[in-house]
Amino acid sequence: MSISFDKALGIHEKALGFRAQRAEVLANNITNADTPNYKARDLDFSEVLAAQADKAKNGTFSLERTNSRHIDAEGLSMGDEALKYRTPMQPSVDQNTVDAQLEQSSYAENAVGFQASFTLLNSKFKGLVSALRGE
Repeated sequence: MSISFDKALGIHEKALGFRAQRAEVLANNITNADTPNYKARDLDFSEVLAAQADKAKNGTFSLERTNSRHIDAEGLSMGDEALKYRTPMQPSVDQNTVDAQLEQSSYAENAVGFQASFTLLNSKFKGLVSALRGE
């Protein structure tokens, strides 16, 4: 009998990957806080999580490779459709929509969520290891 990691780990693996991608997006926003005409972007956790849950519920689709030199699309991260532009709270002269304090707050919140997802995933792995050992 084989272990299905998708069933054993649930959505936690996807949530951890999402949190890592969101950290990159938020860090990019913070980095470009002084760049003229830069538009802040963010990912909506609930929207992406609902899409992943729907994909798990209804089954996933895969792309067909018609040539051995085609790039395998398995494991591609979220596309640009998941990235949303942030609406600025206050307009700026240089048309930059990054609010540094909001970005830092979102980054800190995301870091806490990442740690929670990581801890949950770690406990799942510990449970699997103890089950394999027969403890």
